[in-house]
Amino acid sequence: MPPSSQDEPLFRQLYYRFRNAILDGTFSPGQKLPSTREIAEEIGVSRTVALMAYEQLLAEGFANGRIGSGTYVSSAVQVRSARSLQHFPRITLSRFGRAARNAGRRIQLPSQAPRHQAYDFALGTSDVEIFPFHAWARMLQRRAHRIRVAQLDYASPGGNLRLRQAICSHLRRSRAVVCDPDQVIIVNGSQQAIDLSSRVLIESGDTVAIEDPSYQGTREVLRAAGADLFPMPVDSDGLDPSKLPSAARLVFVTPSHQFPTGAILPLARRLALLDWARRNKALIVEDDYDGEFYYQGQPIESLQGLDAHGRVIYIGTFSRSIFSALRIGYLVAPKALVGTFIAAKWLSDRHTANLEQETLAEFIGSGLYERYLRRLRRRNARRRDALLEAIREFLRDRVQISGAGAGAHIVMWPGRGISEKQVVRRALTLGILIYGVGPYYVRKPLRPGLLLGYSRLNETEIREGIRRLSEVL
Repeated sequence: MPPSSQDEPLFRQLYYRFRNAILDGTFSPGQKLPSTREIAEEIGVSRTVALMAYEQLLAEGFANGRIGSGTYVSSAVQVRSARSLQHFPRITLSRFGRAARNAGRRIQLPSQAPRHQAYDFALGTSDVEIFPFHAWARMLQRRAHRIRVAQLDYASPGGNLRLRQAICSHLRRSRAVVCDPDQVIIVNGSQQAIDLSSRVLIESGDTVAIEDPSYQGTREVLRAAGADLFPMPVDSDGLDPSKLPSAARLVFVTPSHQFPTGAILPLARRLALLDWARRNKALIVEDDYDGEFYYQGQPIESLQGLDAHGRVIYIGTFSRSIFSALRIGYLVAPKALVGTFIAAKWLSDRHTANLEQETLAEFIGSGLYERYLRRLRRRNARRRDALLEAIREFLRDRVQISGAGAGAHIVMWPGRGISEKQVVRRALTLGILIYGVGPYYVRKPLRPGLLLGYSRLNETEIREGIRRLSEVL
């Protein structure tokens, strides 16, 4: 029987076949293997293929050659028992390992999500249809051609200097962030920034306040760090700083578009939050995950830009505005913490890929990024308007809406007698993928809610999706 058709070369396929046969006991230790001539004739390959497969077996110690006698299975090989092939060993996990295992059971990873639904109101995705891929590809190719040998070595853990300068300049203009380039640390997406913040700032047992509901990635990272979570209820204006515990060492917030409810933290609460941090010697982690998107008046500037005491760590990402696979985000650290965060980044993964950083620096510096953002905002605004209009037409007063003033998703709040899980399941049978707000709560939610992102659907698809959803509700 010839080797199966795979991407591997024929000799590697043959080598794997013999290696597995040796490991599972089909060929026992000390047993003579067929000659290369016999193998070539039996399976219909050249003798050279068989010779190369045997050379690999000899090189890795699975077989021994005896001059004038042939090739034999090594006596040092330990045969795998049938039981060992079917049962995993019992392995003791660390506290972090147990937390990671438990988090994997609670959160829905992207690979587990249903695919190919006709009307997928997806969250946290960018609109790649209008991204200028041709311009991006030209920049990437130009950078690859011009790259110096020194740039192929390990790079600065803090990130590419040109990119840090470009991000710093952009944040000053668009988000009123007060920073120098050396405060900007390039990370592999905002998730790594959240993880580094927890590692650098939290000891097991520390009280950490989070919004309730909140982003699952933040909640699970804090649990893995051993934090004692203090969930802060969120109202139409976000969290109330007057209810923050004085014992909290840290608070994680999404003030520009609270995730997932969409509340925007007003100025009075922003100032009160900063005053709480100053008085209690605490720190604030500001996750500005989609602060680039706003639709009513001027954008609310960053919390970090109001901080006069070095108490805010600012996190941003290009996953929402460019594309998620890029895996480039940034963390703006207070000057007192810059060195510590850079060292923590080095311990984590040395540095973020440099070629992509060079390309992104040129993309921002050329002005293409801001032009693309303006186009994306207009496109998102049209889709948001189409979503709100469809809800008014088909659902009328059966639901309430929050979070429509910014970001790329809204929350639809149906009546209290509605089962959130049943609505999500029934919608799926009609080709509609929506998301319940319940999994984002630490405490039990007070009412059902449905999350609808609108960056990946056009106006016609949004209207039809809501029409079908009205049948479910």
